[in-house]
Amino acid sequence: MSGNVQLLADTLAAAKAEDRAALIAYLPAGFPTVDGGIAAIKAVFDGGADVVEVGLPHSDPVLDGPVIQTADDIALKGGVRIADVMRTVREAHAATGKPVLVMTYWNPIDRYGVERFTAELAEAGGAGCILPDLPVQESDLWREHAGKHGLATVFVVAPSSKDERLATITAAGSGFVYAASLMGVTGTRASVGAQAKELVERTRATGTALPVCVGLGVSDAAQAAEVAGFADGVIVGSAFVKRLLDAPDEAAGLAAVRELAGELADGVRKRG
Repeated sequence: MSGNVQLLADTLAAAKAEDRAALIAYLPAGFPTVDGGIAAIKAVFDGGADVVEVGLPHSDPVLDGPVIQTADDIALKGGVRIADVMRTVREAHAATGKPVLVMTYWNPIDRYGVERFTAELAEAGGAGCILPDLPVQESDLWREHAGKHGLATVFVVAPSSKDERLATITAAGSGFVYAASLMGVTGTRASVGAQAKELVERTRATGTALPVCVGLGVSDAAQAAEVAGFADGVIVGSAFVKRLLDAPDEAAGLAAVRELAGELADGVRKRG
C-alpha cells in the first residue's frame, strides 16, 4: 500500500490496537458553503473523529435520508463542483494529517472521467472512495485506476447481500467494508437493530482482513457505544449534518459538530 490508503489502514489499525472502534464522520462538500464545509470537517476532526468521508453532492441521492438530501440541495444550489470536492479533501487533509475519503455515486465519476478523478483525488491527498452504487462486477476500470494511484475502494454491503456476494465484495474491496445495516435510506434512528451485528458477522465470515465499519443512523454516544461493541468503525453522517442545519450561524454549527464528535469519540471507546 502507498500514500494515504496506508494512512487509512494505519488509522483503523491504531483504533483496533486501542481496543475501540474508529469514529468515521460524513459531511457533504459545499455545505453550508465550500469554506464552511472545510471548516466543519476540521471541527469534526478536532472533536475526535478518526476518518472523514466527504460527500459529493448529487441531485438524486437515492440512498440518503432527508437530512443529507437537504444539505446536498443547499450545496448544489451554491454551485458546488467536483473541483470544490477535491479542494475540500486537500485542505481538510493538509490541515489535519488525517485520512479523508470521498463518498459518491458512480455517475459523476463516469461523466468526469475515471482516470482524471482518481489522479486528482490522489493529488489532493485523498485516501480513497466509497462507491455505494457501483456493482463490484462492473468495477474493474475504477479499481485499476484507483490501485494505480494508491486509493482505497470501499464497497457497501447490506443485509440483503447474499453470502456469495459478500465474499466477492470483500475480495475486491480495500480500505474497509461499509456495512449499511438498514435497508433503504440512511438517517438517524432511535435504536440500533440486531440486523447490523448479523451483517458484520456475515461479512467477517468471508475471511476478509478488512475492517467492517457500520453506518446505520447513529446519533448519540450510547448508540455509538452499542455499534462499537461489534463493528470496527462507527460511521455517522446525518447527525452531524443535522447539527449544522439546526445551528443559527456558522460558528454555532462548528461548535455543535465539534461537540458531537467529542461525545461520539467517547462512545466508541465505551463499547456496548
